[in-house]
Amino acid sequence: MRVALAEDSALLRVGMARLLVDEGIEVVASLGDTENIEQVIRELAPDVAIMDVRMPPTYTDEGIRAARKVQESYPDTAVLVLSQYIEHAYAEELLRNARAGSGYLLKQRVGDFDQFLSALRRVAKGETVLDSEIFKQFVGNPRERRATDLLTSRERQVLELVATGLTNSGIVNRLGISERAVEKHVTSILGKLQIPASGENHRRVLAVLDYLRGMERDRGAEPSTL
Repeated sequence: MRVALAEDSALLRVGMARLLVDEGIEVVASLGDTENIEQVIRELAPDVAIMDVRMPPTYTDEGIRAARKVQESYPDTAVLVLSQYIEHAYAEELLRNARAGSGYLLKQRVGDFDQFLSALRRVAKGETVLDSEIFKQFVGNPRERRATDLLTSRERQVLELVATGLTNSGIVNRLGISERAVEKHVTSILGKLQIPASGENHRRVLAVLDYLRGMERDRGAEPSTL
């Protein structure tokens, strides 16, 4: 795997690069901003671009805007965005417009390098990865559960894993239950939440995002940055 890094924190950037190289991953570029990221991708064609959301000069949305440009102009390069905070609108924008693998993770996941590496490899294979904390922020508060109250505890577990982009086989491995049991749980969840069924992984994640955004609208709030 070949990756390009864009992260303004020199310490984190160097640390990630060293850990990736130790895993046999080639870091083709390591940048402190997004100014030259498109040139790097055009000339070096990395498999994955890893970018921070908030980058110089304004430290607002430079990273997510650069990620969207990469998605539009270089669809063969997957994008993994890291953020200090859960910013639901950015995550939805990134995943909804993806044509290659895409992911949105909190920076704290880098601290659990095995988890971060797993997410990176899944994105490189064209899969979708969504940080589980986005799901938990919406349904963890009792007053925000609403329709998810219809789900059993096992169905809640499965829904969270669907939201993070795991396929049925991935959920089997994570929970240690049979493929048939997972299929039954997913079918039940989609039915209870009135989410259109789809066998394609990325569409299932988008369906969950649509559902969560619907919950946000139902409680009369503007779409928020969590």
